[in-house]
Amino acid sequence: MKEIIIRSNKKIYFASDFHLGAPNYEKSLVREKIICQWMDQIKHDAQVVFLVGDLFDFWFEHRRTVPKGYVRFFGKLAELTDAGIELVVFTGNHDMWMKDYFMQNFNAPTYREAQEYSINGKRFLIGHGDGLGPGDYAYKFLKKIFENKTCRWMFGNLLHPDLSLKLGDAWASHSWQKHDKEKDVYVFESTDNEILFQYCLEEEKKNHRDYYIFGHRHYKFNLEVNKNSRYINLGDWIYFYSYASFDGEKLELIDYKTS
Repeated sequence: MKEIIIRSNKKIYFASDFHLGAPNYEKSLVREKIICQWMDQIKHDAQVVFLVGDLFDFWFEHRRTVPKGYVRFFGKLAELTDAGIELVVFTGNHDMWMKDYFMQNFNAPTYREAQEYSINGKRFLIGHGDGLGPGDYAYKFLKKIFENKTCRWMFGNLLHPDLSLKLGDAWASHSWQKHDKEKDVYVFESTDNEILFQYCLEEEKKNHRDYYIFGHRHYKFNLEVNKNSRYINLGDWIYFYSYASFDGEKLELIDYKTS
């Protein structure tokens, strides 16, 4: 378990599901600028920033090529890490093909699976959340294919980057049909149907954590698992523009006020 001790007047920040690149360049750029404004706002007291998956709507690292764009976002990450702020990155279901780009450029470890942390004595389980919990068997099957080393090698080496990225963007764009607010995707029904909440319940029976921090579901949750444990879902930066902060004692789920 990794340990973090928060320094005086510092905080830990968590955000996920930026989906940069979607649904098109123009709208993504607006969102990218807002995310950079948020990072400007937190940099005075941030000690560690956890970026918890689906930072991009599609991301694939070839040996010498990455998707173009996102220069403002990358510049801001460099500014934060150059100032001594630690960055930790998790892959999501849209950007699971990250390799070492973030480590090389921002000294940011990049994790595919949920990780355990002790932060000021509180136990955290942090991850994107895709593939966890009951059900969703079709995606779990697809994830095994997407993460298969042979399949990744074929996609990265047998297709020209222009073609592979075009195919990846086309695949990712289908998920935007689920993010139409008029379809009530964001209406919470019950914890019985919330797969990550059910995952937290099962995990808590085996191993206590004070906080379970996930993204993926595009819900904004701060739910009680039991009297000593909470499930936080970070929402997204498509509609909610939400994030969490922890000062060593209190964890807050916050809406970023866009100007």
